Amino acid sequence: MARRGPSHDSQDSLKENNGVVDAVTAHTKTNERVARGKRAAMRDHIDADDDAERDAEAEEDAQGEDDDEDEEDQDQGEDPSRRKRARVNTEGDSLATGSVPKVEKRRQTLPRDTDGFIPGSIVRIQLQNFLTYDWVEFRPGPHLNMIFGPNGTGKSSIACAICLGLNFSPALLARAPDLSSYVKNEKTEGYIEIELKGMKGKGNLVIRRNLQRGSKSAPFTLNGKSASGKEVSARMAELNVQVGNLCTFLPQDRVAEFARMTPQELLKQTQLAAGNEHLTAWHQTLISSGKELRREQELVDADKDQLKTMEDRNANLERDVRRYEERRALEQQIELLEFIVPIKEYYEAREKYRIMKPQQREALRNLRKLEARNKPYLDMLKALEVELKDREKQREALKQATKKKFKQMSGKWEENERLEHEAENIKNHLDGLKQREKNRVANIKKQEKLIADCEATLANPPQIEDLDDLNKQLRELLQNNHSTRQRQSELQEKQRENVNKSSRCRHEIEQISRSLHQLDSQSHQKLQALKNQDRDGGDVVEWLRNNKDKFRMEIFEPAVLCMTVPNRAYADAVEACFGGSQLKTFVAQCDEDYRLLNRLCVDTPEAIGRKARINTWYKAKDESRLTPPPASREELQTLGFDGYALDFVDCPEGLKWFLQSDVRLHRAAIALKSNVNISHASDMAARSGGASYIVQRVLYNVSRSKYGKRLPQTVTRAVNQARHFTAATVDPQIRRNLQRQLAEAQEHLKLVEEEERELSNADKEIQAAHKAYKEAHDSLNTRKNKVQDMQRTLQRVQVTLDGHRKKLDTLLTAKPPDVERNNCKQQLLTLASRRVAIVRDYVALMRAAIKEQEQATRAGLEYLQVAANKAALELLCKEQKDQLAEADNHARHIHAQFKAAKDESKRKLEASRAKFAEMDADVQERFQAMESAGEIEAKSAEEWEADLQQRREELDMNMNTNGNVVELYNKRKAEIETLTETIEEREKRILRIEQSIGTARENWQPALEKLVDSIGEKFSRAFDRIGCAGEIRIREDEDYDKWAIDIMVKFRDHEKLQLLTGERQSGGERSLTTILYLMSLTEEARAPFSLVDEINQGMDQRAERAVHNSLVEVTCRPESGQYFLITPKLLPDLNYHERMKILCVNNGEWLPEEKGLGNMMGLIDHYVRARQGRANASA
Repeated sequence: MARRGPSHDSQDSLKENNGVVDAVTAHTKTNERVARGKRAAMRDHIDADDDAERDAEAEEDAQGEDDDEDEEDQDQGEDPSRRKRARVNTEGDSLATGSVPKVEKRRQTLPRDTDGFIPGSIVRIQLQNFLTYDWVEFRPGPHLNMIFGPNGTGKSSIACAICLGLNFSPALLARAPDLSSYVKNEKTEGYIEIELKGMKGKGNLVIRRNLQRGSKSAPFTLNGKSASGKEVSARMAELNVQVGNLCTFLPQDRVAEFARMTPQELLKQTQLAAGNEHLTAWHQTLISSGKELRREQELVDADKDQLKTMEDRNANLERDVRRYEERRALEQQIELLEFIVPIKEYYEAREKYRIMKPQQREALRNLRKLEARNKPYLDMLKALEVELKDREKQREALKQATKKKFKQMSGKWEENERLEHEAENIKNHLDGLKQREKNRVANIKKQEKLIADCEATLANPPQIEDLDDLNKQLRELLQNNHSTRQRQSELQEKQRENVNKSSRCRHEIEQISRSLHQLDSQSHQKLQALKNQDRDGGDVVEWLRNNKDKFRMEIFEPAVLCMTVPNRAYADAVEACFGGSQLKTFVAQCDEDYRLLNRLCVDTPEAIGRKARINTWYKAKDESRLTPPPASREELQTLGFDGYALDFVDCPEGLKWFLQSDVRLHRAAIALKSNVNISHASDMAARSGGASYIVQRVLYNVSRSKYGKRLPQTVTRAVNQARHFTAATVDPQIRRNLQRQLAEAQEHLKLVEEEERELSNADKEIQAAHKAYKEAHDSLNTRKNKVQDMQRTLQRVQVTLDGHRKKLDTLLTAKPPDVERNNCKQQLLTLASRRVAIVRDYVALMRAAIKEQEQATRAGLEYLQVAANKAALELLCKEQKDQLAEADNHARHIHAQFKAAKDESKRKLEASRAKFAEMDADVQERFQAMESAGEIEAKSAEEWEADLQQRREELDMNMNTNGNVVELYNKRKAEIETLTETIEEREKRILRIEQSIGTARENWQPALEKLVDSIGEKFSRAFDRIGCAGEIRIREDEDYDKWAIDIMVKFRDHEKLQLLTGERQSGGERSLTTILYLMSLTEEARAPFSLVDEINQGMDQRAERAVHNSLVEVTCRPESGQYFLITPKLLPDLNYHERMKILCVNNGEWLPEEKGLGNMMGLIDHYVRARQGRANASA
């Protein structure tokens, strides 16, 4: 159906028909021609702003060229070409050096123009084929615009058109997400045209967005020229249009979302909509800097923990490193001295060689002169010496020949003597033949007599028993004794078993008795309880008790064993101060024992046969590093505490360092009664940086935050009943079982003893039988031995008889003596012949020897003559010879010394060169420096050798240290230095961040509080006017991202103020609260226009009227901005203002098509004129 266009003399929104479209089009073109001249000026203004911003960006980029942080949009919908780049300053954070971060300036609402509009306000809206409209155009006023009409006429469509026409997301409307869905049904295309008030003195901004069904694109035009969505968004940002903020633009379908906004989101949206323009930037700085501060603080804390661990480990290695460095220094000194000694020896040997060389040359010259002067005498002497040697050789040859003859003569003589001795023996043998014959006859008679005696003995042997009969009797006796032995063996086995049974019974009784005794021992009970909970810990405790000698100092058992709480009333509180692992921790008193305990029990299975999983602790005792108690004894008693936990325990003195340093019992206050002021106690703990205290059965742990104002925090937990510091109870069933086992073992022992007595009686019977057997056996053995002795005697007689018979046969068969006598005589004749031949040879040899002896004597005399001549010559030149010999000996001695010095010098030189080649470069440099300084020449080789020996002795006294320890120490030292620098840099960064946070908070918090106080004051007054109560509060938090605005409301007298949520209040209450908050925000708002759609739904008439009147009052003030209130209904007798404008949506199927019909302002004017006419007529 055709629609009617608006009248030019009215600014109301009316429906048009197609008959007046041309007039409207002409009017639009006229406006465009009027505005065309302004666009150039406006474009120049925009270009100038763009140039200024680009210059600012260039200057900022020049100051931070090294950084390339990602760009961020400062406001929703901002043009990317106008984004500012976040720069990193020289300190490494993302904030400008100094204080407040540099943020992109957001435009404030500018002063009104002469027409009353604020820049960015909506001057005109024109829609075609948009939702319910075929075509419509209306012009809102600069203040409150009340748009009302029946449901379904298109009131909310105006809100949709504003959102989409200004390039905001369809999601803000909570309607269809596709732009094509907003084209009117059965139409293919449409558009939205919005005219916004421009900057003062410049033309308006006309934005047109064309929509097409079936197309996702919706192109823009700015002042008739094609433009991108980014350009439109940039213009919206310049004018501070905030359609995306629920605090300034609240469509119908998102009214409920306002109440469901989180308090944190409400704070952020409020900052965007009102107050200081930098609030959001400051808040974002605080949020990002707070997160960065927490992150950096966590990194610093982690780095400090790691640094402390590394420093502790290096401190343990420092002694080994120092010893290694001392040893290394000694080795370098020794290496240097080992070179200095041979080089110094070489220098001394070279000097000696240089001194000996001229002396050797002089000695040789002197020797040559003497030899030349004494040469004639020496030549004659040498000739005599040669002749003397020849004579001596001749004499010696003759002497040897004579000796050989004498030796041959001695051989002949000895041979003759031997033959003479043999002849003498033969003669003696001849003389003994007669006597041997007499002896042979006598021996024959003797052997015959002995044979007769033996035969007589064998013929008449003595009477003896039968040996077989005796053996038979022995076998029978042995057989009878075998059964006795078998019985004895069985009895002995039973006796052994009886002894073992008795031993086992006694051992079992002893063990059970000991177990019963241990049940009554509290220490054992505690140990058993520990073993039930921690088997490794219990086994290590038992091992420690048996191996105390392995450790230098006492290793304290876990506190659960070696610590007690004498006063049972404090056991629960004391135990609550311990962590689970602290109760089972083994405490060492020195580092040596700590390492040994870990090596034997934890790292290796050497102690208990397996690697134990136990907690060990050691820390060097330093009272100055111990944190003092949070309060003195007097202050503690004043607060109502009984004392510190350490006052109520009994433990070894050495364990107290662990209880103070690790468990901190000296800082845990305990009060069994409830007369403690918890607030004062918490203040006491907070002042000391944090501590714990226990009141009755509640443990309070007070600590300070590491961020922001470092406010104290308190965590509480209930104190459980003590499990470890109470006397362990004995299970009655265990005691009964042990007692029953003891009675059974004692009864068993009695049975074993009875069996022992029976076995003893049986053993006595067997011993008696064995004694009778032994007596009978000994008697038979005696008789058997006699028979065997007699048999052996007869056997020996028979053997003797046989021997005598053999001897008799030998004597009877011997040769006759005459034959032997003839043989001896023949041998004597042979020996005599041989002796005659030997005498002849001896005489010939004697004659030859005499002749050679004469020649030898003559040669000896000649030798003596030459020797005499030589002696006479030597006597004549003895003085010259002595001089020559003395010179020769001197020359030889000097030459020997010279050669020795030369060889020694060469040897020392080679050794020095080899040693120098083996030295490190730094040692060579040190030697060269010492040589240049003259230090080498300052001492002798013996002094350097003494120094070397001293350094070697010092090295022997310095124990060797593994070089890997030093490498590990230096590596960790470098890591510590790097980590320390990292911590310092991070602490500087933290300081800068804290300064930045402080500066930003100094700006942000007062401005925020001022804004919220202003809003809250108006909000509370508005609620007071309707008889309810409301407050606006700021909720602070350490995390700036969790700062929030809480809207507290109360609609009934009996209720308390409650937080506005999307579930707690009714729909009307939420709507009322929402509109009152938005109304309170209006005076502080910076956006050029605001809109709320059907906010009065669900309100009662009283509330709706009060809200309407307040809204009119607030939005119609001269300084108020443009405001759109969309409502389907109005109550009668409401307050109105001349600055407000009412736009009535009259839309439907049956509107008149004639031009001029349906113009509400015309109807009103006609009605007024008719009424005045009737009044005049009646007058």
